[in-house]
Amino acid sequence: MLDKFITPVIKPLLTPAVMFCHKRNITADKVTLVGFLVGVLAVPLLAFELYHAALLVIILNRILDGLDGALARYANQSSSAGGFLDITLDFLFYAAIPLGFILANPQHNAIAGAILLATFIGTGSSFLAFAIAAEKFKLDKPQFNYKSFYYLNGLAEGTETIALFIAFCIWPEHFVLLASIFSVICALTIFTRIYGGYHTLKQQELSIKDNNE
Repeated sequence: MLDKFITPVIKPLLTPAVMFCHKRNITADKVTLVGFLVGVLAVPLLAFELYHAALLVIILNRILDGLDGALARYANQSSSAGGFLDITLDFLFYAAIPLGFILANPQHNAIAGAILLATFIGTGSSFLAFAIAAEKFKLDKPQFNYKSFYYLNGLAEGTETIALFIAFCIWPEHFVLLASIFSVICALTIFTRIYGGYHTLKQQELSIKDNNE
């Protein structure tokens, strides 16, 4: 929900780093891989309850995640392969953070963490499934024209998820409450994406059918 507002603010801040990487022939895919490797370090840090260190790792991962796309566009390296790598590793990273909190305190965090992971699967699968169909129909991407995938909006997007992860690290004792609230938000996102995505694609199919008659 907030991605379309936050992204234009962040993009100019990344310009010096983009130019630095480009001058040194650092590719966007390398940044994506390094960002993911940095991000998964949060799992052992969380498991050992080193929450402040995990927070720094999560923030660094998100900076690198913004940097790879900006670098790809600046260097004219944007590609479907790069977009695929980026979104796949993003979803793996998103799943890794609740796992870290489950490992930190299985007795207390396991159920809420498992429910959150289940809703993450729902938001991710509805997002990607629509992106595939949107590519087939060549749907416009008015809010994120520079993205490799069609971004179907929802209440729970990247910005909200990272805000949740930061809150987890600041208030780990409230993991169950925060995860439960966000699971409800994710469930609403799943419903709106399935409903909106289905009717959008249905209209496209009917429009094509009418044009062919």
